[in-house]
Amino acid sequence: MSVKFFPINRAEMDSLGWESVDFVFVSGDAYVDHPSFAASILCRTLEDAGYKVAILPQPDINKLTDFTQFGRPRLGFFVSAGNVDSMVVHYTAAKKKRSDDAYSPGGRAGHRPDRATIVYCNKIREAYGDIPVMIGGIEASLRRFAHYDYWENRVRRSILFDSGANLLMFGMGERVIVQVADALNDGFDVSQITWLDGTCYIAPNLDGITDYVLCPSAKEVKSDLKKYAEAVKIQFEENDAVRGKTVVQECAGRYLVQNKPATPLSREELDRVFSFDYARLPHPSYNKFGGVPAIAEVQFSVASSRGCFGGCSFCAIAFHQGRMVRSRSHDSILAEAEKLTDHPDFKGYIHDVGGPTANFRNPSCKKQKKDGMCIKHCLHPTVCKNLEVSHEDYISLLRKLRSVKNVKKVFIRSGLRFDYIMADKSDDFLKELCKYHVSGQLKVAPEHICPEVLSYMGKPSVDVYDRFCKKYRDINEKLGLKQYLVPYLMSSHPGSTLKSAIRLAQYLKANHINPQQVQDFYPTPGTVSTCMYYTGIDPRTMKPVYVAKTAEEKRMQRALLQCGKPENKEIVRATLIKAGRADLIGYGRDCLVTPKNSNGGNRNGSKNFGRKGPVRKNKGPAKR
Repeated sequence: MSVKFFPINRAEMDSLGWESVDFVFVSGDAYVDHPSFAASILCRTLEDAGYKVAILPQPDINKLTDFTQFGRPRLGFFVSAGNVDSMVVHYTAAKKKRSDDAYSPGGRAGHRPDRATIVYCNKIREAYGDIPVMIGGIEASLRRFAHYDYWENRVRRSILFDSGANLLMFGMGERVIVQVADALNDGFDVSQITWLDGTCYIAPNLDGITDYVLCPSAKEVKSDLKKYAEAVKIQFEENDAVRGKTVVQECAGRYLVQNKPATPLSREELDRVFSFDYARLPHPSYNKFGGVPAIAEVQFSVASSRGCFGGCSFCAIAFHQGRMVRSRSHDSILAEAEKLTDHPDFKGYIHDVGGPTANFRNPSCKKQKKDGMCIKHCLHPTVCKNLEVSHEDYISLLRKLRSVKNVKKVFIRSGLRFDYIMADKSDDFLKELCKYHVSGQLKVAPEHICPEVLSYMGKPSVDVYDRFCKKYRDINEKLGLKQYLVPYLMSSHPGSTLKSAIRLAQYLKANHINPQQVQDFYPTPGTVSTCMYYTGIDPRTMKPVYVAKTAEEKRMQRALLQCGKPENKEIVRATLIKAGRADLIGYGRDCLVTPKNSNGGNRNGSKNFGRKGPVRKNKGPAKR
C-alpha cells in the first residue's frame, strides 16, 4: 500500500508505524510528490518494488542529526542535488548569486549548499562511515567524467571521486535504482555492483574489464585542451544504449569506469512510472511558506515523452536522458489528464503536453533498435534521409485530450522543433497547433541567425526559421487569429563574434523583433558547447572555434540583441565603434542606435528609429 507522502522526518516515520527504512533518499529540492520531480518518481518506483523509503529534503548541513534522524537505513543512501545542478540554481551565467530558488519553500534561496551532492555525501560518511552511498540526478550525471567547472574556471575530476560515493547512476534512473536496491537486498556488497548499465564505479585496476574505450586521463584533460576535447568526443560517441562501449578514464592511479547507458524504459514501463499514486502536491509542511513555486509550471501539465534527437550542442539532454525518444501511450496520458480535472484548482486548462521536444513522440528512424543512434545528428546540418517525420500520433493524442470532459483548452508550451515541423509534408499539425494549442504566443528557439554560429549550436539555418515564420503567419491569417512568435535567442555562444551579434541585431531590427529576454550562453557541465567554451575546440571536428570569454564582450553581445533598451544604448554605441560599424549609429532605417546626446528620435521627432508604425511583435520574417 502506497503512502500519500513519504516521511521527511522521524515523527512522520513513526506515525506510519515504521521502525526503520530500507533507504534514505537525500535531495537538494523541497519534496514535491509529483511526476515532474525526480525524487518523487524514484521513491515511488522503489516503493513499488517493495522498499520502505524516507525522503530527506534539503537537510541542514550544519546539523548531523538531520542525517541520522531516521536511524541507519537497512540498505543505504541515495543522494541527488535535485532537479537542477546546484551551481546553476545558485548562480547566473554572469556568476552572480541568485536570490530565489523555485525548488525551495517560498521560492527563497539558501536551502541547499553549493555542490550539494558532494556536501551531502560527506555528511553521510561523517554520520555512518562505510555505508552504501549511491549518487544520481542531473548534477552527478553530467559530472561523471573529469569536467570543466565554469564557476571555478578549472577542470575537476569526476564527482564520484570528490563525493566519496560508492556508485554513480547516470541518466534516467527508474530501472537502475531498483536493480541497485535488489542487489544490495540480495546481499551483494556495494563494491561488487559493477555490472549494471547506467552506472559508474571506481576500480583500482583494469583487471576483468573488457571491450572498453580508454579516454584521456583526468590529468591529461586538466593540462591539455586538445585532450579534453578528445575525451568529450569519446564520451558522446559512446553514449548509446545499443552500440556504446564501456568508457574508462584514469585518475591518480585509479579508474573511473562507465558502463554503457541503460536502455530507455519501454512504453509499458514508462506508463507504469506515471501510474503511481502521486499526491501531486508539495509536502504540506511547506504550506506555511507559500508552497514550492516550481509546482506552478507543471501541476496541470503532462509529460508525454523523454529523450531528444534534436542535437543542440548547448543542451545537456543528450548526455543525460539520451537521444533515443520514448513516449507514453495515449491511454496513460488520458488517464493522467482525467486526474487533473479532478483537482479542486483545475480551471479547465492543461498547460502543456510534451517533453524535451514536444513534437518528438517516436524514435527518429527504424535503425535505432538494432544499431542504436547514429553518431551524426538527425536534423543537423540538414534533415537525415532516414528520419521518419510524422505528427499523426501527436495530432491524434491532442484531439483525444481536447475531448476529455472538463478540459477547455490544451496548450503546448514545451519546446517544439520548427525544423521538424517544416520537414513534415503535411501542414495538419501546424494548422491544429495554431487553431487549438497556442495561447496568443508560440515560443520557438532559432537561437541565432548566422550560419557559423548555428553550425556550432547544432541548429537549422535561418532560412528554415524564416519559412516557418511565414507559414505560421499565413495559417493564422487564414484562421483569423492574431498570434505571434516569440523567439528564444542566445548571446555569446562559442563561434559568435561581435560581427555575428551585429548581424543578429540587424535581423531583429528588420523583422521588428524586440526580445524582452536574451539568454547568455551558460557553460554547464556535460555539453559539447561547454567543451568549445573551455578549449576553443569543436570536439566534433577538432577544429578551433572563437569564444567570447571576457565579461565586457559578453555584455556587448547581449546588449546588441536588446539595442532598443535605453539602458543599453551607450554600450551598443561603444560596441559598434569598436567593431568598425559606426555607420549603424544614426537615424536611418537600418541604424541600431541613435547618436549620443540624442533624444532618441529621428529628425522629425519620431521615436521609431527610421521605421514607420509602432513597434510590434514578430509576425514573421521581413520581406527581402
